Amino acid sequence: MGYLGGKVAVVTGAGRGIGREIALLMAREGCRVVVNDLGSSDHGEGADRSVAGEVVEEIRSSGGQAVSNADSVASWEGAHRIIQTALDSFGRIDIVVNNAGIVRDRMVFKMSEQEWDSVLDVHLKGTFNCIRAAAPHMRDQNWGRFVNFTSTSGLIGNVGQANYGAAKLAIVALSKITALDMKRYNVTSNCIAPFAWTRLIATIPTETEEQKRRVEKLKKMSPADVAPLAVFLAGEQAGNITGQVFGVRGKEIFLFSQPRIVRSVHKSEGWNVEDLSQMLEATMKSHFSPLDTSPQYIGWDPLV
Repeated sequence: MGYLGGKVAVVTGAGRGIGREIALLMAREGCRVVVNDLGSSDHGEGADRSVAGEVVEEIRSSGGQAVSNADSVASWEGAHRIIQTALDSFGRIDIVVNNAGIVRDRMVFKMSEQEWDSVLDVHLKGTFNCIRAAAPHMRDQNWGRFVNFTSTSGLIGNVGQANYGAAKLAIVALSKITALDMKRYNVTSNCIAPFAWTRLIATIPTETEEQKRRVEKLKKMSPADVAPLAVFLAGEQAGNITGQVFGVRGKEIFLFSQPRIVRSVHKSEGWNVEDLSQMLEATMKSHFSPLDTSPQYIGWDPLV
């Protein structure tokens, strides 16, 4: 039967990279899988239905069960058709892995409205669309798993990725609130920040020696390394894990801290600007988070 025997999953963006590895491992663990992929470029342009179909054929050739879907998660109707594909093909929906994504990097002072909207539509709206389409079915059956994908570009920051980082940090909030809303129905929701060499990461610049070194490190990290955690979080044994943010870097798994108050000050009559100018930096400066994404600060390269 496997770890996910009897379950039905939708994996978005499953035609390549991390999504493909998750879909393949889920199928090996007995899950019936809807392989969703629009087959677009890393910028979200074009479409190729064969991308998802090739993964389906690979699953079937190994004795698994899978069907393809080429709808866009960015569309409300498309996301509902993705979930309906699972219902029509396998009679239920137990697991949704929100992995689909694109990049359109640009410095914030040059980013166009279209570049902003397109990235948020796929990542943030797409994640919500799929959650919204599946959640009523999970609620009715009193079981479900959402595995959502965030990034250190959102958790920590990265130059030139205002759109991508904003979407990825917002997905953390969406995932946590989904965990709260669905807890009573035995439905969990967690995030993974992956570190792996994928076609999206291949778009990062390699103009400096430091950038080249980072790329060489990332090339050693396989998308397959991310799949086991995603599959574990999708199963029965992870029922008590919800609202969390994990990272996977090669053979390492991280648990990220949640935002918490680190320092407070109080004045009974309230604060004015002069008070703050004299006190705030002196009192709180040691607790300020550095505006620094270097490996020495965060422990890894924030490029995934």
